[in-house]
Amino acid sequence: MTTLYVRDVPADVAETLKERAAAEGKSLSAYVVAELRRIASRPTNAEVARRLADLDRSEGPTGADIVQALGESRR
Repeated sequence: MTTLYVRDVPADVAETLKERAAAEGKSLSAYVVAELRRIASRPTNAEVARRLADLDRSEGPTGADIVQALGESRR
């Protein structure tokens, strides 16, 4: 496992992290590792955009259908 050092963490941020870790019954290190895992597991905006671009939209409504439905809903 890799060791990661984080420098220049503002005191208020460190204190908040310590409080949250204590509230969950975890060490600061365990809490931060869990948060980093959560962050790393989320796709980036570029990955989401790529997935959306790759979707097969041949069965969905056309742009004209959507505009028409919006127009009808506003009447």
